[in-house]
Amino acid sequence: MSKSATAARHGYGEQVRRTNTEGNEMNYMLMLYADEVAGSNIPPEDMKGFMDQLHAYREALRKANAFVATAPLARTNTACTVHVDRGEMKVQDGPYAETREQLGGYYIIRAENMDEAIKWAARCPAATWGTIEVRQIIDLGDE
Repeated sequence: MSKSATAARHGYGEQVRRTNTEGNEMNYMLMLYADEVAGSNIPPEDMKGFMDQLHAYREALRKANAFVATAPLARTNTACTVHVDRGEMKVQDGPYAETREQLGGYYIIRAENMDEAIKWAARCPAATWGTIEVRQIIDLGDE
C-alpha cells in the first residue's frame, strides 16, 4: 500500500499525504492508557521490571533515531479541567471523563508514516498492560 493510501486509510488529510510523499519523517504521539487502580496494586519489584522494560524501549527508540521525548503524567486525582464559558473560567477537579483507563504518559517519536509509528507502538511494553493511542503531530510550520 502506498504511503498516501496509508495516510488516507487512517483518515488523515491532504497535509499529511503531501508530507508522506515527500519522504520526511514526522512526529507521532504515543499516548499510553492504563488502569491507574490496577497499576497502584502492582508490587514494587514487579513495577521495577515494568519500568526496566520501558527504559529498554526508550533506548531502542534512541538507537533507531526515533526518540523525541517521553514523560509520565501525575495521577488523575491531581488533575483538573478548565473551561471558559462566556468569559467565566470554570475549574473542575479530576479528569474530564470517567473511564476505565487513564492517560498515564506519552512518547513522542519520529517515523516515516503511520504504519511505522504503529509498529513502534506495538513494541512498547505498555501495550501489554494497556492501550496506546497513536496520533500524528501536525507541523504548523511558520504560520
